[in-house]
Amino acid sequence: MAMEHIHIERDGAVGLLVIDRPQRFNSMDVETARDFRKAGLQLARDREVRCVIVRGTNGIFCSGADLKYIRAQGSQEDFGYLRPEGTAASPGFGDGFKEILEYLHSTISEIKRAPKPFIAAVDGVAAAGGFGLAMACDLVFASDDATFEWAYHKTGLTGAESSTFFLPRLVGLRTAMQLVLLNPRLTAAEAREMRLVNDVFPRGEFDARVMEIAQRIAAGPTASYAVAKSLINQAAGVEQLDYHLDEELQHLTRSADGADFAEGLNAFFGKRAAAFEGRG
Repeated sequence: MAMEHIHIERDGAVGLLVIDRPQRFNSMDVETARDFRKAGLQLARDREVRCVIVRGTNGIFCSGADLKYIRAQGSQEDFGYLRPEGTAASPGFGDGFKEILEYLHSTISEIKRAPKPFIAAVDGVAAAGGFGLAMACDLVFASDDATFEWAYHKTGLTGAESSTFFLPRLVGLRTAMQLVLLNPRLTAAEAREMRLVNDVFPRGEFDARVMEIAQRIAAGPTASYAVAKSLINQAAGVEQLDYHLDEELQHLTRSADGADFAEGLNAFFGKRAAAFEGRG
C-alpha cells in the first residue's frame, strides 16, 4: 500500500503510524487524510499489532488541516463528489474541510473502538487537528520540545477532530473553556499539569522511551487491556463520540463557509491579526 506522506512501520508487535509531510508542517490535505485513515484502519485491525504509536516527523506532530490547500480549494477530483454534477462550488471553504474531516473523524472513531491501545507520541507542534488527534489516543507522551495549542479560533473555526469531545473530559469544563477562549500555547510541562499528557521525556530519549512503553504494553495481556479500554470508554460516555464527531464536522464546515473564517484565513497568510466581526 504505497502512500506518500503516511508510513506504517513495525517493531515486533508495535505498529507505528507516521505522519511525514514536514514541508507542510505535517498538515493534512485530502490525500494525506485518506492515507491516514487507510493506515489507521490497517493497524487497528491487524491482530499481530498489539499496540500502536501515532507520531510525526522532523520535530512536528501534526498541525491539522493544510490551510494552504484549503485556501486553494483543493481540486475538482477531491471535492467533486460533494456536489451534484453541474453544481457550482460553494462560495466558501467548507468542502475542503468536509472531505478531510470525514477521513480523520472515521479514523478517530476506529482508534477508540480498536481492541488495542493507541499512543500519541508528540514531539514538536500539536495544533488544531493535531491537538485533536493526540487527545483521541489512549495515552499521550510528549517530548520536552512539544507544544499543544487549540488554535481553531485563530482562523474563526469551531473545533473538530474530537477536540470538543475529549477536552472537557480530560481537563474539566472550566479549564476546557479557558483553553478554547484564550488559546494559550502550552508547553509539554504545562500540558502534563493539565492532564493532557501522561508524561514528558527529554527529546534525546523520547523515541526510545515511548517505544519502551509500547513494547511493555504489547507484551502484556492485551485481550484484557481491550476489555478494560472498552469499559473505561463506556464509563466516559465515548459511545456518544460518533454523534459528536458528526456535529463537529457540520459546525466546522459551516463556519468555514462564513465571513469570519475568510477573514481569519487572509489574516493567517497575511501574518496579521484577524479583525473578526462575529459572523459565521
